[in-house]
Amino acid sequence: MADTVEVDVHDIKSILTSTETDYLVRNNGDQVAIDTLNGKKLGLYFSASWCGPCQRFTPNLVEVYKELVSKGDLEIIFISADEDLESFNGYFSKMPWLAVPFSDSKTRESLDKSFKVNGIPHLVFLDENGKLLTDRGVEIIVEYGAGAYPFTPERLKEIKDEEEAARKNQSLRSILESPSRDYVISANGKKVNITDLEGKTVGLYFILSSFKKSSDFTPTLIKVYNELKSKQENFEIVMIPLDDNEESFKKELANIPWFSLPFKDKKCEKLVRYFELSTLPTLVIIGQDGQTLHPNVADAIEEHGIVAYPFTPDKFSELEKIEKAKQESQTLESVLVSGDLDYVIGKDSAKVRVSDLVGKHVLLYFSAHWCPPCRAFTPKLVETYHEIKKKHNNFEVIFISSDRDQDSFDEYYGSMPWLALPFGDKRKQSLSRLFKVNGIPLLAALGPTGKTVTTEARGLIMAHGAEAFPFTDERMAEIEAKFADMAKGWPDKVKNRLHEEHELVLTRSRGGYTCDGCEEEGKVWGYSCEECNFDLHPECVFKETSNGKEVVEEKGNPEGWVCDGDVCYKAS
Repeated sequence: MADTVEVDVHDIKSILTSTETDYLVRNNGDQVAIDTLNGKKLGLYFSASWCGPCQRFTPNLVEVYKELVSKGDLEIIFISADEDLESFNGYFSKMPWLAVPFSDSKTRESLDKSFKVNGIPHLVFLDENGKLLTDRGVEIIVEYGAGAYPFTPERLKEIKDEEEAARKNQSLRSILESPSRDYVISANGKKVNITDLEGKTVGLYFILSSFKKSSDFTPTLIKVYNELKSKQENFEIVMIPLDDNEESFKKELANIPWFSLPFKDKKCEKLVRYFELSTLPTLVIIGQDGQTLHPNVADAIEEHGIVAYPFTPDKFSELEKIEKAKQESQTLESVLVSGDLDYVIGKDSAKVRVSDLVGKHVLLYFSAHWCPPCRAFTPKLVETYHEIKKKHNNFEVIFISSDRDQDSFDEYYGSMPWLALPFGDKRKQSLSRLFKVNGIPLLAALGPTGKTVTTEARGLIMAHGAEAFPFTDERMAEIEAKFADMAKGWPDKVKNRLHEEHELVLTRSRGGYTCDGCEEEGKVWGYSCEECNFDLHPECVFKETSNGKEVVEEKGNPEGWVCDGDVCYKAS
């Protein structure tokens, strides 16, 4: 007998009404009979005024609804998770569609259960017969907008096939044109046909002007762009604006020498998806043949300027060799000295020459007072610093601040016993590029020669404290060997009276844990039940015998017996 496929079909009238209420409402208070939904596709929109992601998504859905409502076969119904009528009315007033009345809590609760709503915003699409088309409506609207209509699996497959075909046949026009627009705009508002850019190397500059990293990068890019233009290179840039504020967009457009897509052009969001944008700033390079040359050359421009042009694989191989040579010849002074800036500062703001630190193990601590993970890590680093200094005087830490003002810097640096780069020092930018600081805290370790040992020193200190010094691979191998010896003879699995449901498995802990027996911190090894998130120190599993030897209660032992290696004892 053939397998039957269960189809998720709902009776529209029964799921949208209760014994008390058999109608929907508009935001002007009008009641709408359920029968008016006959023959229509439905979007069930679970949302609430108190929900930030809902507030951000609703305008997108309104735009899509207004674009599609003229077709006459689509309706959206708001199912509110608001806690009071006033909040419901205020939020619903922004919506041009229908809603389940706020007073009909039974229907709202029933819909939550029927469609397994575990988070909002949540958008479900049903076809004309009540068949579930998708419960990924929010994601689909964000990705494809009205283009996903009628939201069937077939249409979504068609879109993906179209995208795949577009990638295979990519051209500058397929990237930048839309059905209603075949041009880009210049700073003065002049329209320039996209065909005029064909045959050029084109950079697509994704920018959010309110984002500091974008605003910091733009002047560097303008400098490189102007240099290339002065050399009459066949190169152009098109800005892909991601701003929500039109005034910010206009201000940015007025100050750039290249072209742009129009404000809030639908192509902008599509290009974010198409190029899988993950960071800002991003400058995608499209070659003269319309194919993607490089997904993001922003870092290369920051580091090498005009030398990175023409952004080809051969050029990046050349840059890689230059980078490798730099790393091989790196010294503490090449890292920290820039022109007259050849010093750091001590606790009394006295200048300490970088030359005085040559030959030492140095940690560069990228951090900021406003950053909670930084504030959480700093006390651990202070403790580790003092422990290392007791044994190794040729060791120092230098604070590289991302604080927003001098007062914040002063307050935060006041909790640190080491050196620092002065607040606002221009060397911070080059150091951030050199060590690829995309998030803080970051702790980079330099050896006595000034070469980089690791940029993962924070994790090593969290795991091993001062034992991690000098943070080399050789030291880590020594520690791992020591830890492996520590667990020799311990059983892989044990049963314990504190957790009789499952066996506990000997586990190597990378990030530490809290023992469920003594409630103290555990490191290195633990006995764990992953299913129950239960952990015990080996010390809490081990029992002391009369002769003082450590023993382990193993699976299968008779009651009252514990084993140590090759010998089992009766517990006293």
